[in-house]
Amino acid sequence: MNQHHKKIRVGIVGGAGYTGGELLRILVNHPDVFITFIHSTSNAGKPVYEVHADLFGDTDLKFAEEISTDIDTLFLCVGHGDAKKFLDNHIIPARIKVIDLSQDFRLKPVGLPSNFTYGLPELNREAIKNARNIANPGCFATCLQLGLLPLAANKVLNNEVHITATTGSTGAGQGLSATSHFTWRNDNLSVYKAFEHQHLNEIGQSINQLQPDFNKAINFIPYRGDYTRGIIASIYTESDLTEVEALELYEAYYEHHPFTHLTSKNIDLKQVVNTNKCFLQVKKHGNKLFIVSIIDNLLKGASGQAVQNMNLIFGLEETAGLKLKAIGF
Repeated sequence: MNQHHKKIRVGIVGGAGYTGGELLRILVNHPDVFITFIHSTSNAGKPVYEVHADLFGDTDLKFAEEISTDIDTLFLCVGHGDAKKFLDNHIIPARIKVIDLSQDFRLKPVGLPSNFTYGLPELNREAIKNARNIANPGCFATCLQLGLLPLAANKVLNNEVHITATTGSTGAGQGLSATSHFTWRNDNLSVYKAFEHQHLNEIGQSINQLQPDFNKAINFIPYRGDYTRGIIASIYTESDLTEVEALELYEAYYEHHPFTHLTSKNIDLKQVVNTNKCFLQVKKHGNKLFIVSIIDNLLKGASGQAVQNMNLIFGLEETAGLKLKAIGF
């Protein structure tokens, strides 16, 4: 085992779903990681590649029934509500950093201390480096916050915000439902949770962290897209900034963040799918500032960001294991 001592020993709970699979694809190739176990109650004893067929030839790891505490960090890739249950039912030593990909710990309890730091590096990088545990942000929440944070940080988000955003089918998770079946989703488009998507709460929390007096409506219309991966959000709000001022403000905010990039040109999902990047397009139309934000919902929106958080906690290069190739076509 000696050769593994310098590596970060990782455990994964819920390794069979979409985010667990994406996490494995990154960590199997991460230079500083040793995967100690992948827990899955439904698949214990099976080779990982029997569930994630694309990992055939990359790893001989098998799903484990037992949880080991001989690790440095634990990733929870379980359903919403199940992360809290898991931590209530297992004793995890305080030295182990927990990175939770569910929504269970994203919202700070009012007036109570939280053991979880909200893991959006472009907002909380210094706090993440010293965090005990990480609440990994939601996918829509990541995409929309990256489109709005520079305005809030400069206290110039002063009007209602209007957002339309479309996500791929992987955003719904691996469990089948009427709206995730291929036959329904293919050649189809639909709105869901208009004005009341659950990610609005964490977006509001982050904006108020930067601009405490912001109290305007964030009007959010999410769409289910006819494709598997990626989120594209178009955001507009009334603003006195010129296009040049807005671009400068965004570029200054993201200057030292390796994954978020600014342009005034048109952007499309294939530029970011399969990567941990966020691309932002900033334009001015009359008195409206228009921002398009794109990410891969499973990477920057989930597992890639979780690894980015792990890199920060353990003092690694922030981009370690995350220099991923876009599909391009």
